[in-house]
Amino acid sequence: MTQRCGWHGDDPFYIKYHDEEWGVPEYDSRALWEKLVLDGFQAGLSWITILRKRENFREAFQGFDPKIIAGWGEEDVARLLADAGIIRHRGKIEATIGNARAWREIEAREGFSEYCWSFVGGTPIRGSFESLEEVPAQTEISRAFSKDLKQRGFRFCGPTIVYAWMQACGLVNDHLTGCFRHDEV
Repeated sequence: MTQRCGWHGDDPFYIKYHDEEWGVPEYDSRALWEKLVLDGFQAGLSWITILRKRENFREAFQGFDPKIIAGWGEEDVARLLADAGIIRHRGKIEATIGNARAWREIEAREGFSEYCWSFVGGTPIRGSFESLEEVPAQTEISRAFSKDLKQRGFRFCGPTIVYAWMQACGLVNDHLTGCFRHDEV
């Protein structure tokens, strides 16, 4: 029997996400931004809720193209608030638009991917946890990263959200040491 981290439960959709996507290093600036936005939408909800709605989000947010979203206004907010396929939270929708504007500035200056990976020295931090209880909800790095994102205009990016996003995007490898994915990613 294949050993996994266990946080995904028995849901085949969630297991597929764990096995194929979670923790794989992501270097694409747009994809990193999309995942950070989705982690922001997840605040107060379960990740499986967001994961199940991810394709609806991608359609509603035009492929998560921050260059497009940065130009959106109140009409777009109203359209998104009426879309039952996504999480309809005005603050999170407005934050996404603002985050797209902040992304655009970082991307132009230094590249969003380069900016993100600079917090871990360009290489994934490899965790060595044997149980889920050992895995932190946030770290010194996620606190510093969150603070810097906020100073640059991002919202819905607290240190816990940032750490979950770092795990998902492979900036940190927090697959448990007994998980078959730990050594693979």
